[in-house]
Amino acid sequence: MHAFMPPSSLFAPLILPNGAVVPNRIAKAAMEENMADSGQLPGESLRRLYESWAEGGVGLILTGNVMIDPTALTGPGGVVLDERQPIEPFKAWARAAKRGGSQAWLQINHPGRQVFAAMGQGAVAPSAVGVDMGSYSHLFPVPRELDAAGIAAIVARFVTTARLAEAAGFSGVQIHAAHGYLISQFLSPLTNRRTDAWGGELHNRARLLLDVVRAVRAAVSPGFSVAVKLNSADFQKGGFEASDAVQVVRWLNELPVDLVELSGGSYESPAMQGAPQAGSTAVREAYFLDFARDISAVARMPVMVTGGIRRRAVAEQALKPNEGRPGVAMVGIASAMAFEPRLPERWKGGEALDIEMPSVGWRNKAYASFARMALVKLQLRRLGKGKRPKPDASPLLALIRQQILTKRRTRLYRTWVSQARVEPAGA
Repeated sequence: MHAFMPPSSLFAPLILPNGAVVPNRIAKAAMEENMADSGQLPGESLRRLYESWAEGGVGLILTGNVMIDPTALTGPGGVVLDERQPIEPFKAWARAAKRGGSQAWLQINHPGRQVFAAMGQGAVAPSAVGVDMGSYSHLFPVPRELDAAGIAAIVARFVTTARLAEAAGFSGVQIHAAHGYLISQFLSPLTNRRTDAWGGELHNRARLLLDVVRAVRAAVSPGFSVAVKLNSADFQKGGFEASDAVQVVRWLNELPVDLVELSGGSYESPAMQGAPQAGSTAVREAYFLDFARDISAVARMPVMVTGGIRRRAVAEQALKPNEGRPGVAMVGIASAMAFEPRLPERWKGGEALDIEMPSVGWRNKAYASFARMALVKLQLRRLGKGKRPKPDASPLLALIRQQILTKRRTRLYRTWVSQARVEPAGA
């Protein structure tokens, strides 16, 4: 029997390889909140938001991106944790996230080339390959190729942030190696065109991920969980493929990794938002379940699948074996929990509750995608203010409001980072 063959119940506990116990099989998956207070710190709104999830019966809470380098953010309003930041706001955030007895892990990340030019800090990447989004490509700077010293500095930053996460009281970290961010850029031959020890064959392209996992694991205590978020595929021709993901998980099997979350896509091919480019994943829920079952068959650690899950029947189906392949150990739910933070509790109470996501049927697909994300972020801000979600909000007004907030937060960020006088990793 597979080492982590889960029972069919969503509410059975999960014992991780390091002995930590997740109370049930439902995770609040990471979402980009962009709700940091001044100084890129978690404040009252983020604490209140995470309390709403912690009290809603979820077993594991994954934070949105927490950035390891103050000069490399996925967007304004992002949280930064490094040695310059005060620890107390993070302690308060951890207490809020663990209030209901759940595990709370900090998702730690470096965006690499996926930073907006408006942020003013430039970008680094495995190779000087810019983001190709057609007429939107100008929104991203052409990145500078990292040298060996820069790569070592980034590994060290991951370690620092993980240590501080443990000191703040979080119960684990998730190393973000998906969605086209820096580690994912190293994994993909489309963005990694190096010919040195970090490029070429898959083992070299996976070197950064494996080095970060080893270094983080060595720096934290055994009971502190270390997880990885990995793309099942890039959904781009010639990119990181499903067979590559299987091999990377085989290498991760040799390291003390407590959980692997399967997702997919990047800014250029946003499969994680429900726009997958492969027929086997062209469903509106559990986008990556086929891949996750394949990974579960070879993984020694528990596997979690994320991607559009909003119905209990779909979540339970993911846990069950199918056609000779194992089920996954956990399901991650993101957007649906922005619209109903008490979803796990209501499911456990026997409610047949399905979350209907707002539809944006605009002709311009890019704007429709931005509007859907703006609607999710609106719900997060409402929860952070102690208000109920507003699923019938106007997509247009939500998008306009999001654009105004983004411009204001960008100005605040640029002022903060210039005053901090921080040198980027790899400078």
